[in-house]
Amino acid sequence: MGKQRVKIGIVGCGNISRAYLMTAQSFPILEVAAVADIDLKRAQARADEYFVPKACTVKDLLADPEIEIVVNLTIPAAHAEVALQAIKAKKHFFNEKPFAVKLADGQKMVAEAKKAKVRTGCAPGTFLGGGLQTCRKLIDEGAIGQPLSATAFMMSPGHESWHPDPEFYYKVGGGPMFDMGPYYLTALLNMLGPARRVAGSATIQRPERTITSEPKKGTTIKVETPDHVTGIVEFKSGAVATMVTSFAVWHANLPRIEVYGTEGTLSMPDPNSLGGPVKLRKAGEKEWQEVKLTHGHDGGGKWGIGVVDMAYAIRSGRPHRATGENALHVLEIMHAFLGSGKKGAFVKIAAPYRRPEPLPAGLGPMALDD
Repeated sequence: MGKQRVKIGIVGCGNISRAYLMTAQSFPILEVAAVADIDLKRAQARADEYFVPKACTVKDLLADPEIEIVVNLTIPAAHAEVALQAIKAKKHFFNEKPFAVKLADGQKMVAEAKKAKVRTGCAPGTFLGGGLQTCRKLIDEGAIGQPLSATAFMMSPGHESWHPDPEFYYKVGGGPMFDMGPYYLTALLNMLGPARRVAGSATIQRPERTITSEPKKGTTIKVETPDHVTGIVEFKSGAVATMVTSFAVWHANLPRIEVYGTEGTLSMPDPNSLGGPVKLRKAGEKEWQEVKLTHGHDGGGKWGIGVVDMAYAIRSGRPHRATGENALHVLEIMHAFLGSGKKGAFVKIAAPYRRPEPLPAGLGPMALDD
């Protein structure tokens, strides 16, 4: 007999909401009870598109006693406000990344949720995909020996050529580090454990952008947050990662993430995806070997898999994996990248991080529990 469904309410009916709705409708553990948006017409359109029974205001969604998880897909500047409202309503919440814009807001959310005894969650959940879970298994089994160092590169010209409303990506709370950094940092932390300190440089390389996508084609954006961020992360394990995130690079020929160990090298897939390829090259070997994925959840339709894991965890009573506490650790690292250059010194990371339990291998396509 399956577990009782967990009803969720989605706040924010923008571009990413479609992916979450498709995921929610793919897993029998979830039921979307309502969607809400500051624009009620947009909420109703999304409800009609995905056959959600109710489109409403945020206030009405939070007042619904049957909704257990609030999935917060608002713009980054509103992440903390909506999450704190969910906590006040005694509901678990799951934020789209980043956890918050301000570090103090993230700290407050974690503290208030603990008092209210509700769960905190945050994207990305891509580390639960088959590609990165296969990498985690290889690391844990010692396939490359002791991990010593890593590289991570996210090189892009930015979002103004394709996103329907890209301006917020160039304001405070956006930029390549806050937009894409969570994917790379979450993957690295899942492999290597908590960070100890960070050094970085953050600059604005292209101070103005022109939108070439519809419906705002021709609009000029003033860039107000760094669009090129580079630096290093030292982990408590002793490993060191070099990381670059950029919205100021047209083309690059660099790996997404590689981890270098005493016995070989692991080439990891794009952390902004669920699948592979995963490649391994041990010391002395002349060629890379592609590793068959040991875990499922390696395709589309599962973008909100972190919400699914939270729902299973609520029903099973176990810890969920994509926690707000770990997202706060990521948020502190991202702020450290931006702040280190200004200070001219390393920035120590204080927020705790608990390495999530890996998914068991061999689970069915719709399962996250044994």
